[in-house]
Order: sequence, then C-alpha cells, then structure tokens
Amino acid sequence: MDLINQIKKLKKEKNAIILTHCYQNIEIDEVSDFVGDSLYLSQMAAKTNADIIVFAGVFFMAQSAKLLSPNKKVLLPNPQSGCLMADMIDLENLKIFKEKHPNIPVVCYINSNAEIKANCDICCTSSNAIDVVSSLKTDKVLFVPDTYLGKYVQSKLQNIEVITFNGFCPTHLRIRVEDIEQARKTYKDALILAHPECHQEIIKRADFTGSTKEIMDYAKKSDCKRFVVATEKGVVDRLNRDSKLNNWNKEFILINENIICPNMKKNTLNDIYKTLLGETNEIILDEKIIAPAKQCIEKMLQLKSN
Repeated sequence: MDLINQIKKLKKEKNAIILTHCYQNIEIDEVSDFVGDSLYLSQMAAKTNADIIVFAGVFFMAQSAKLLSPNKKVLLPNPQSGCLMADMIDLENLKIFKEKHPNIPVVCYINSNAEIKANCDICCTSSNAIDVVSSLKTDKVLFVPDTYLGKYVQSKLQNIEVITFNGFCPTHLRIRVEDIEQARKTYKDALILAHPECHQEIIKRADFTGSTKEIMDYAKKSDCKRFVVATEKGVVDRLNRDSKLNNWNKEFILINENIICPNMKKNTLNDIYKTLLGETNEIILDEKIIAPAKQCIEKMLQLKSN
C-alpha cells in the first residue's frame, strides 16, 4: 500500500482530518480534507466531528486550530515548522512595545503565536485587516507583528495612525522592485498579483493586492490569461494545477524562483503518516492563555457577523 493510501486508511481508523495550507508541498493535497488559508482551515475543522486534526502548516496555525477546537487533538507533522514572522515577537517584546505606546488598542495578525493573541485586543487576517482596524473607532492602533501588513493598512486608512512592530515575512521580502520591473518587460500581457506582506514598493507596482485566497479568487475570475504571482510558490503550483484540471487556459508565473517558505515546506507526506500513526507532536496550550487568545480571534469573527 502506498503512503497516500496508508494515510487515508489511518484517517478513517482514527476519525482524523488533515488541514493543508496553500504554501505546503502540493502533493499533500492528495490526503487533505481542506486546503486554504490558515483561519479558514481552523474554522472548517471546528465544524467537523473529527477527533484528531493534523495541520500541515506552521506552528501558529496548529495553535489556532486548537483554540477553535479545544476538545480535539491537534497534531503538527513537523515540529520544526515554525513561522519566522510569528517568532519575531514574544511576550517581552510585546510588553515593551505596549509600554512605549500606552493606552492604544493592539491588533495582532493571525500570523502570531497564541501567547501573543492572548495579550492583544483583537486579531485580523490579511484579508480583513483594514476592516478590523477601522472597526476600533480610534485614531491610533498598535499592529503586530508584521510591519508591512500594518503599513498597507495605514495606506488605506489615512485618518488612523497605525504604529507597527518591526516584524516581517522573510519570504515575501525576497520579492524586489527589480523582479516587478523584469516581469513587466518579460510578460507584457500579464497581471501582477501581490500579497500585502510584501514591501510597499511592491504593492504600489502590483495590479492587485490581496490575501492568498483573494489572489486565487481574483485569478480564477479574471479574463486575463497570464499572471505573475508575488507570493509563496505553493499558490502558483495550485493555480497552475487547477488551470489544467478545469481548462482555464491560464498561466501562472512565480515572480522569483526563491519565493519559497522553507518552514512551510518542512511538512512531508511521511511526516504526516508518522505523526498520525503515533499521534505525536500534539499542540498543548496553557489553560491560562486559551480563553483570552480565543477571545482575540472571536472578536474579529463577530465583526463579520454583525
């Protein structure tokens, strides 16, 4: 029995589901129950009756799944797959940042660890960050940990001062202005799609800026037949696969061959099999942080429902 069938058999035996982020190696989709952005995956998992969640992603994503499904066992296939951006801020850094700017609400990007979420006022995603910051009805907000997403929000909300922590995504910062300029020369008929974690100079030169899901949705709906994608390689892999499967006749080109998140690519099918077989690498959260961290996420979700 091959590895994919072994994993599927184990899933059935253990009443488990596999969540896969769009930046993962594309072959993992073969065993996945849900593929998409991190918050979407955690929300979908919470709606299932699964006993075990295997999250093919990075550490903070598995934590978010645990926050939304506290009674399920959440496993991370490779415990070394942390998020470099999320790890740029810890509780001490956050405390210093807040003390330097007292009495200002703190918005934390979903790309942060549970301890950080537990000590912030409200969470946001790359797709709703503008709405979340605007909803606070204040003239100043603190934004952690991604300075570039914060600056993107600032550019859209001129009446609010967004004071950003100095974190960033190393993968998105590998995208340079020269890459955009070269893409314009090489692919004159293409639209350039960028993620808001990119530098502002990239966003200014893109045709569309949005979250992973927004980029994929835009590309699917657009009449354009060629796109240069300024985000992680996994998105391009999935768009090209879906184009072939669905006869879109569209071409998706990665802006730069180096736009690969090394930590996202650490999870393998073999890791998933071994983790599910032994039920190892379980995500355990301190009881003291579960309630406030979950509340940070739920405040954001309530905005959408209001």
